[in-house]
Amino acid sequence: MELLRVVFKQYRWPFIGVILLSLASAALGIGLIAFINVKLIATTHASMSVLPQFLALLLLLMAVTLGSQLALTALGHHFVYQLRGQFIKRIMDTDIERIEQIGNAQLLASLSSDIRNITLAFVRLPELLQGIILTLGCAAYLGWLSPKMLLVTALWLVVTIWVSFKLVARVYHHLNHVREAEDRLQKDYETVIQGRKELALNRQRAQQIYHEEYQRDATHYRQHVIGADTYHLSAVNWSNIMMLGAIGMVFYMANSLEWSDNGVAATFSLTLLFLRTPLLQAVGALPTLLSAQVAFRKLKTLRLADYQVDFAPATPDHQWQRLELRDVCFAYEGQGFSIGPINLTINRGERVFLIGGNGSGKSTLAMLLTGLYTPKSGQILLDGVAIDAQSTEAYRQLFSAVFTDFHLFGKILGPDGQQPDPMLVQDWLQQLKMVEKLDIDDSKISNLQLSQGQRKRVALLLAAAEGRDFLLLDEWAADQDPQFRRTFYCDLLPRLSAMGKTVLAISHDDRYFEQADRLLEMRQGQLRELTNEDREVASRDAVAAINP
Repeated sequence: MELLRVVFKQYRWPFIGVILLSLASAALGIGLIAFINVKLIATTHASMSVLPQFLALLLLLMAVTLGSQLALTALGHHFVYQLRGQFIKRIMDTDIERIEQIGNAQLLASLSSDIRNITLAFVRLPELLQGIILTLGCAAYLGWLSPKMLLVTALWLVVTIWVSFKLVARVYHHLNHVREAEDRLQKDYETVIQGRKELALNRQRAQQIYHEEYQRDATHYRQHVIGADTYHLSAVNWSNIMMLGAIGMVFYMANSLEWSDNGVAATFSLTLLFLRTPLLQAVGALPTLLSAQVAFRKLKTLRLADYQVDFAPATPDHQWQRLELRDVCFAYEGQGFSIGPINLTINRGERVFLIGGNGSGKSTLAMLLTGLYTPKSGQILLDGVAIDAQSTEAYRQLFSAVFTDFHLFGKILGPDGQQPDPMLVQDWLQQLKMVEKLDIDDSKISNLQLSQGQRKRVALLLAAAEGRDFLLLDEWAADQDPQFRRTFYCDLLPRLSAMGKTVLAISHDDRYFEQADRLLEMRQGQLRELTNEDREVASRDAVAAINP
């Protein structure tokens, strides 16, 4: 099983120590049964010293068994802690393009369902190990008492376990479908939560989402959960009944077939009763262990980046002078849209505006420029040196960005992740007219329940505080009121230029194109620079220039 393989690989010696504790627990359990057989069943007049010995064995068995289970459980939870941290780190290290292909719903389902299932499996793992070890140890002891009776009992138990595994295999089949249904339900939840305003306005759409999508997926989930539980309960009940049947078979072999006396039969029955709970727990643990196997398989299919312990230090080239895209092409996997070949040179300190219609490739170009997408062909060069896989991380450190789908973090960071310059933060708060809107304590922003335009101002504050050389602003002014839009183009952008920042602003505000050093246009995946008359025309009417 993948769970055991991974645990043994990462925690070999602690795991071996726990196994030894489990073996000691099993040995004590067998020893207790032997003590009962010799001192209490076979002996008709036991001395008073037997009772303290018996109670001491009971206490010792309880202590060792509890210790082995707690040790394995603690090891399991430590492993799950490590697994969750590794998964988060792998997401952070995976290319943005791959993350977008996977989708938020599947990642969230893996973080919740898959990690939870692995956690539950590790909690139940002690039960499976205890059941296996106790069964093997007790079988050795019973074989010493009566080989023939052990053979028949073993065959009986083999049939019991074989049928149980057949039933559990059906559990595994249904759990696969349950896991797929969880992904679809996660998407349904996102649709309902993120589209709540539109669904409140259009009840017909809400009805369609509820009946045709959510209920379909929820029904599929319910059917397979019921199927999994049905086979699981069938396996448990089958095991329960067959264990009781084994006890009857033991006395039949002892009394009717005269293979042993009643003392041996009683010991067999006592041992089977002793094993009944561990075996039933082991069978009951199988579905959770199988769910963990499904979870491991699901995590593998995500094809995330390999786990790296550290965040590799990346030192950007702060002295760069020229950034160049040379014959860069990019295409989305499984989609018809592509851009390129793109040839572009941006010099340090330039203020560049990028225009273009929806779907023309502006945002894709921005992702390529910042190193978040990897070109399918062509090169990105910094001062004539090509950016490769080893230098991509350092290259990305040149940029701060406010994307259209930006995420607003609650802590302000300065250059290299250090504390921000308090004077710079205060100055930008004044410029952004956010002094009275934000509560900032120790660089942490406590109130982010703001309008979209105000949230973008906070995002710009965060980007400016980082002190990066190159600032990308993707339609930043689109959510600002007319007065502050003018402030942005006429005051803030010149201010950034005065600070030595290189700015690429994606914009449709034709009346402010004069603020740009250069004007670029994306059209159907192709880039060109607008100069002279073309730039004058675009500045007069951006809409006409984009959609002739």
